[in-house]
Amino acid sequence: MLQILNSVLLLFVLCSGLQVRALPVEQSVNKTRTVDRPYVGIITVGNGQRWGSWGIREMCPLGTYATGFSLRVESNQGVQRDDTALNGIALRCTAPRTASSSIINYSTAQSNSGSWGQWTQNKWCTSGQMVAFQLRVEPYKGVWSDDTAANNIRFKCSGGDVLEGNGMSWGSWGSWSSNCAGRGICGIETKVEAPQGPRDDTALNDVRLYCCN
Repeated sequence: MLQILNSVLLLFVLCSGLQVRALPVEQSVNKTRTVDRPYVGIITVGNGQRWGSWGIREMCPLGTYATGFSLRVESNQGVQRDDTALNGIALRCTAPRTASSSIINYSTAQSNSGSWGQWTQNKWCTSGQMVAFQLRVEPYKGVWSDDTAANNIRFKCSGGDVLEGNGMSWGSWGSWSSNCAGRGICGIETKVEAPQGPRDDTALNDVRLYCCN
C-alpha cells in the first residue's frame, strides 16, 4: 500500500513538474511577436486619415528587420456598396538581404487589421531592408459618400528598390516619410476603424513604423 501511495505521489510530482516547465516554452513562443524590442525612432507621414484607433505595436524579432511585406486589400465592391480598400499591413522580417539571398524562413510583425479583403503576395527588397514609406490615402468625401481612407503603401529599401503594394487606387500619394534612424524598419502600429455596422467603413486609416539599430 505504501509503495502504491509513493508511486501516486511521484506521478503527481512529475506531472506538476511538467506543467511548471511548460510555461517558459509558451512565453518564448509569444516573444517571437513582441512589443518589447528596443527602437531608436518612429517614422510617420502626414496624410493619414482620422477614423479609428491605434492598435498594438508589434516588432520583428531581434536581429531581423522588415525586408518585405504583404497587404490585406478589399477589391472594388461596385456601385452603391461599401469599399474599404487597404485593411492590413504585414511586415515580413528577416536578416538584411543580399543579392544572393533566398527567402526560406521569415517572421511576421502585424498590428491591427480590418475585417475585409484578401492578403496579397509578399514583395521583397532585393538587398538590404526597408527604411521609409509613402501612403496613398483618399481624402474625406462628405457625409453621404463612401470613404476608403488608406488605399496603398510604398516602401523604400536601403539597397535602392522602391516596392509598391497591390492596393487600390482611390486618393493620392502623400509625401515620403523620413528615412529610418538606425538600420531599418523593425516594427509597426496601425490605426484601424472598427466595423461600423450599417454606416460607412474605412478599415485602415494610418500607420507608423518603428526603426531599430
